[in-house]
Amino acid sequence: MSDTTPNIHPLSIADFRYYWLARFMAVLATMGMVVVIGYQAYDIARSDYGMSIREASLQLGLLGLVQFVPLALLTPVAGWAADRWERRTVARLANSIDMMVALALGWFTYIDGLTLPLLFLFAALHGVARVFVGPSMSAIAPNIVPPASLPRAIALSSIAWQVGSVFGPAAGGLMFAESASLPYWASAGLMLAATISLSCVKPVHPPRMERKTHPIRQMIDGLRYTWSERFLLGAITLDLFAILLAGATAMLPVYARDILMVGPDGLGQLRAAPAVGASVVALMLAIRPLRHNVGAKMLWAVVVFGVATIGFGLSHEIGSRVFGDARIGFLNMGAGMAVALISLIILGASDMLSVYVRSSLVQLNTPDEMRGRVSSVSGLAISASNELGELQSGVAAAALGPVGAVVFGGVGAILITGMWARLFPELKNARTFEPQYRGSNP
Repeated sequence: MSDTTPNIHPLSIADFRYYWLARFMAVLATMGMVVVIGYQAYDIARSDYGMSIREASLQLGLLGLVQFVPLALLTPVAGWAADRWERRTVARLANSIDMMVALALGWFTYIDGLTLPLLFLFAALHGVARVFVGPSMSAIAPNIVPPASLPRAIALSSIAWQVGSVFGPAAGGLMFAESASLPYWASAGLMLAATISLSCVKPVHPPRMERKTHPIRQMIDGLRYTWSERFLLGAITLDLFAILLAGATAMLPVYARDILMVGPDGLGQLRAAPAVGASVVALMLAIRPLRHNVGAKMLWAVVVFGVATIGFGLSHEIGSRVFGDARIGFLNMGAGMAVALISLIILGASDMLSVYVRSSLVQLNTPDEMRGRVSSVSGLAISASNELGELQSGVAAAALGPVGAVVFGGVGAILITGMWARLFPELKNARTFEPQYRGSNP
């Protein structure tokens, strides 16, 4: 595509507006549901099964694992599906599966029949839905906006994600306090609305694949392409290993219930805090996209992410030492909670900057015929960093305690960033978002 492609605002394109709305509602639904699943799993483990804090923390890690297993197994299939079939259809079917999961969770919660095995089962089905939503939705945006507008479209798409991540957990926590099943009914309704909005986008057909090539070979080609492009490999694996170690959000139910003692309402605030910081940064990037030294800024953002993770891990200790038992001003909250929220806001802001740069680099450095499969690999890395990060945090919490696990993860993220800056100099040397892959132009 020529550099003379007009740089029009993505929101002036009707298809992008429908796409943005669908993404926002789906994220709002998913995040509202996920925060309740985590809290219920931890609370049921403590109350119904009589587990200790460390034992119940391990259950949160196992919850992440059961979501990751289907992601790991189905990622090549999901990427191939996004490059083989009409991309809206794949996303709508996956959204429908997630809607059924929300309805089932709502019903079992309503009749007070939810158990840990059932939670694990529905978490796994949620993972199946997510693995197909990710690559299909990611591959739609580059096909409905001009290439020159894609970095701004990614920032706006991130705003949809982050705003949904702000209000979803907060709303989920508040609704859960009112009625335990209400967050799931609301999530199911939002997912239905997201599916309808996505149907208003024009059909997005991927480039035609070679019929003579076996589907398994096509899946392998996507993995091989990502592995052979050092630039893409470095960008994707940086997120994988840094976030895998610094999985602070996995410990939020522990902090809300037993460390900061703020309950489900406070859990909603803690889950929303990273998205508040991310939303501010995403809005700034949508107004004024990054243009220079993008690679170095991504690396420094991950370092700040690690420092903020350490701050959150030590929030109770910092608050107690600095402010004692005092409550913070008009917020009327404990000092530890205030430190935790500030740390999580900074964590979200730095993560948003890193995600924005990485997403732009991956999308703009991938040919369209490979976007579904490369997006699935990127999605697997993100999911591995999140779900396996929860497992790592749960195991580390069982060994080191929840505070030690979070601090350990933050230190690990900083060390990983330094290693990747040396192993993949292509990342720190990336000055702009201009394509750097060796293949044909997308």
